[in-house]
Amino acid sequence: MERGLKSTAKFSTRQLAVIGMLSSISIILGLTGLGFIPIPPVKATIMHVPVIIGAILEGPVVGAMVGLIFGIFSIVQSITAPTPVSFAFMNPLVSVLPRVLIGLTSYYVYKVVKLKSKSLGIAFGAAVGTLTNTIGVLGMLYLIYLGPYAKALNLSLSAAKKGIIAVAVTNGIPEIILSMIIVVSVVTAVNKIKHR
Repeated sequence: MERGLKSTAKFSTRQLAVIGMLSSISIILGLTGLGFIPIPPVKATIMHVPVIIGAILEGPVVGAMVGLIFGIFSIVQSITAPTPVSFAFMNPLVSVLPRVLIGLTSYYVYKVVKLKSKSLGIAFGAAVGTLTNTIGVLGMLYLIYLGPYAKALNLSLSAAKKGIIAVAVTNGIPEIILSMIIVVSVVTAVNKIKHR
């Protein structure tokens, strides 16, 4: 089966195993807190990294499926361990859609850039996948829930806007760097093992 988008929803045993393994890693990173790396003054997340790895190694549909499971996990977590802004993450447009899109954007950027350099393709795919997560989640939060978000945190609308933009920048840059390092290392290692 080709790794691109297919009209049938059939997965090979290998693809199902990859989806299960990478989804489990995402969930474990979330449940244990290992998916958040303190880089003072912020905590950068790497929970989206398995989605990118799945997309680059096995194609956009596998990446999208891992992203879907990651997004559903976000909804479950917002119900079982609520925070003042959990209401926003119960909406699939905030928690699921951006995570599904990670698999698509990272794969297609990788495919285009790898024509010049495979390593560069992996790095750019990782960077764009990370941006998709950061901009997608925070962008949806901004567009749909800015008023309720500001109210939940006792902020003015202006302060809430600045806060969301600040989080995007302060967390986004370290997350891109971490994602590029991890994804390039893992995908390169797996490709070497595959081609032995």
